[in-house]
Amino acid sequence: MTKTILITGSTDGIGLLTAKLLAAEGHQILLHGRSADKLRAAAAEVGGDRETYQADLSSLVATRDLASAIRAKHQKIDVLINNAGVYKVPNAILPNGQDMRFVVNTLAPYLLSQELLDLIPADGRILNLSSAAQARVDIAALRGDRQLDPMGAYAQSKLALTIWSAELAKTLPNGPAVISVNPGSLLASKMVKEGFGVAGSDLRIGADILCRLALDPDHAGDSGKYWDNDAGRFAAPDAAAADPRQVSDVMAAIQALI
Repeated sequence: MTKTILITGSTDGIGLLTAKLLAAEGHQILLHGRSADKLRAAAAEVGGDRETYQADLSSLVATRDLASAIRAKHQKIDVLINNAGVYKVPNAILPNGQDMRFVVNTLAPYLLSQELLDLIPADGRILNLSSAAQARVDIAALRGDRQLDPMGAYAQSKLALTIWSAELAKTLPNGPAVISVNPGSLLASKMVKEGFGVAGSDLRIGADILCRLALDPDHAGDSGKYWDNDAGRFAAPDAAAADPRQVSDVMAAIQALI
C-alpha cells in the first residue's frame, strides 16, 4: 500500500537517501529543506513529481507555516520522519538567545509532530532522529539562558528529543507509534563530514533502518522505544531519560518554549 511520507532535512545525507529508497518502493514522498535550490536538486534526484516544502526549522514560526502548508494539501500523513538536525553552525545563537541546536533538533520536530498529529493515522509512525551522542539536559541551556559548546548542545538536544518521543508515545496508546532512533554513529552525512572531519560509514546503514522502522508491521508495537542502530536493537537511552525529574523539567521547558 502506498504511504505518504514526510521527511524533514531530505535534501542530502540520510534524509535524501531514505527518500530515494522509499520513493523507489512507490511511496509518495514529501521533501523538506531550507534551500530552494537544494530542494529542486533533491526532487530531481529522487525522481518523479515530488512535492517540496521550504522552511527554516530554526524558526518556530516557519515550522508552524510548514505544517500549515502540508495541511493545506494533505488530509493524511502516514509517516513523519523528523530527520533535520544541526551540529556545528557558524552562528549557533539565534536573535532570541536560543541555541539553534535545541530549536532545530528538539523544539521544531516536537512542534511539527504536534501540528500534524491529527493527520497521522493510528497505524502511522513518527520517527525522530536521535543520536548515540546524548547527555543530561541543562534546562537553562534549553531555554536559551546558558550557552554550551557545540557537542554539549547537540548531545543534550538529542536526549531532549528522545525524552519527548517517549513521553508523546505515552499519550498515544492507540497509535501512531513514536520511535526515536540513533541511525548509526559517524555515517557519511554532511553533518559528520563538517563536524568531525571524517568521511564516515555507508549512509545506507542509517537509511535502511529508517525505512524498516517506518513501514515494517513488526514495529507497530514499539512506540516509545529507542532504537540504537550501533547495537542493532532497541536499547535504553542515556540514563538521564529514566530520571523523572529530568523528564518533567524537559517537558515543561519544551511546552513553555513552544
